[in-house]
Amino acid sequence: MRKSINYSKRFNSGKIEWKNASDVTQRVEKIIKSLKFDWKYKKRILCFRSSNAKTRAYARIWGLSRIWQKALKIPPAYILEVISEKYDKLSETKKDEILIHELSHIPQNFSGSLIPHIRRGKRNFYAKVKRMIYRYSEVL
Repeated sequence: MRKSINYSKRFNSGKIEWKNASDVTQRVEKIIKSLKFDWKYKKRILCFRSSNAKTRAYARIWGLSRIWQKALKIPPAYILEVISEKYDKLSETKKDEILIHELSHIPQNFSGSLIPHIRRGKRNFYAKVKRMIYRYSEVL
């Protein structure tokens, strides 16, 4: 006889909930202004706070790919999602660092695509993020 598996215990069946995050939006706008990211269209970066997400990340960024832009006849956009269980516990400085990291994934042409983590050479993603965090701390 087969043993049945209780998936409700094994996998959390709690659904992810998303809510608009106006506080994160204000923080992102402040970062964009301070770092002079003139090419980032702050009105096309939408911020949400999620709960019940099962991820190791503190925040994620989602790009609207070219095929969706063409199909829906809308311009490029990005969704910046913060994971409330982890993000909300952080200090203000660490929250800014997380948001700068996520904003760094947006390319200068604001196309809807995302810049990956590259670890070596001139295009080292982490070095770029560190420089931006340093610049941002000097501005404040």
